[in-house]
Amino acid sequence: MPDLARGRGRAEYGCHQRIRGEYRQVDNYLVQIGLPLVALAVSMAAFLWEFVVIRRKQLGYRVQMDTPVTGEIESVYPGVLTQIRPEDGRAEAGLKDLSVVLIRIENNGVTDIDRTDYAMPDGPVGLHLHFPQRRVVGMAVTELSEPTLGDHLEPGRGIGARVDAGQEMGIIDLPKVPMNRHDHYKIFAILQRTAGEGESPAPVLHGKLTGGRVAETRSRTGLSRTVLGFMTFLVAVIVVQFTVALLGDDPPAPDCVSGSLTLVGSSAFEPVVRDAAAAYHKGCPTARFTFAFDGSERGLARVDEEGRGNPGLLAVTDGPKGVGYPDLVPRPLAMAVFAVIVHGGLGVPDLTTEQIRELYRGRIDNWRQLGGPDQPVRLINRALGSGSRETFQQRLLAGGPVPLPQSGCRAVQVTDPPGAAACEVPLTRDMLEAVARTPGAIGYASHAEAAAAPGVVPVALDGHRPGREEAATGDYPFWGVEYAYSKGELPYDSLAAAFLRFLTDRAGKDIVRSRGDTPCEDLPQPGTCGPRP
Repeated sequence: MPDLARGRGRAEYGCHQRIRGEYRQVDNYLVQIGLPLVALAVSMAAFLWEFVVIRRKQLGYRVQMDTPVTGEIESVYPGVLTQIRPEDGRAEAGLKDLSVVLIRIENNGVTDIDRTDYAMPDGPVGLHLHFPQRRVVGMAVTELSEPTLGDHLEPGRGIGARVDAGQEMGIIDLPKVPMNRHDHYKIFAILQRTAGEGESPAPVLHGKLTGGRVAETRSRTGLSRTVLGFMTFLVAVIVVQFTVALLGDDPPAPDCVSGSLTLVGSSAFEPVVRDAAAAYHKGCPTARFTFAFDGSERGLARVDEEGRGNPGLLAVTDGPKGVGYPDLVPRPLAMAVFAVIVHGGLGVPDLTTEQIRELYRGRIDNWRQLGGPDQPVRLINRALGSGSRETFQQRLLAGGPVPLPQSGCRAVQVTDPPGAAACEVPLTRDMLEAVARTPGAIGYASHAEAAAAPGVVPVALDGHRPGREEAATGDYPFWGVEYAYSKGELPYDSLAAAFLRFLTDRAGKDIVRSRGDTPCEDLPQPGTCGPRP
């Protein structure tokens, strides 16, 4: 009962951790995806407001000159005075407090403006240009962007000057002029002050467009408030996203399960398992891993002794389990490639399977018998219980035994006996070091580890270099299947089950490939990795 309660507690804890992780992931996704969507919506709204609503139809006006006359009037705007029409048709003398005004009327919207777009009452007049505290002495139309605009600005078409005595204001009426995009014309007027002191109030253009507006066009040397506000908003979105990405938790990996997992067994497959565990932990920080790679047999024995009711313990082996472990459940992981290795100074790049058998049967005791140097053969083996040793015996020695050790490998290096000698090492790294330090040595190891180790040379077997493709097609003979073993079936929500799924179904497969091995699903005949007793 206590074991059952502990198991239920672990399962509930893992479930709660996954739920919290999923909530964190959802929150991050909402920020990472929601903010750009909001920014896009605001951008679209700003565009539509600016170009569809505000500037779809828009008449603008700019006061380009409004200055008092202090000298010869004709010098202010040469050639225009001859066009000025006094309001009563007579030239006036003794005009005082005069000012000259030049106003540009322009279509600065995004569509053309027709006569019917002017919303003034029936009649030819479409706009009113007001001059508070001044009256219009004379006026002229000048600088037409299109000559055809003049046809609509001739006398009798609605253009004229008048005075609103009650408001003490001069008014120029402007006709309903059709204007294409970017069309403009200018009104030049001479005004006389009628009231007030100091600077005269600015002219104002009054009118209305159906589905549009009439507004003053202001000259700007910088960005508008709208543009500045929009840019500030986009900068804020970027800052928030960057902050969330920098300070927020990394989103948990798919199938992220919290807890602890101890991995034991094969030292040959150790680099793959460690790399995969590091990758899993990066995406799932609440998962913790410990390792004890002391050899396949020791790993199996530990899981058999300690694994009942403990899903946090897995053994990884080179090849299937031996007899004596009926309760251990196998899960094939990958096809692992092994290599026969020799001392770096031996100069023997290629061996046949038969030559290797002859070497390990003791029938070849000097390398000169194989075309090499006059050097006694040193046979380096893994210790009994090693999965690599079992694979070597089954694949290259046809199940035959390996020579018994005559002394330790260190003693062989120091004494350098005259004939062939054999010794054993416990782990893969010990094998690589022993072969590199022992002249005339031959051994075997994981191909990925051997290829990166200094002082050793992987040899070709029967003319085929060690490699993943050659092993998968059956041309290269020295390979084995890596298995994971647990004591009984694993709970589906355990870290061990999630890690094995990661290793065989997800990003872990890329790690397996990067180490020169082949995920079982990648094989032409995946059944090659089928479970074995």
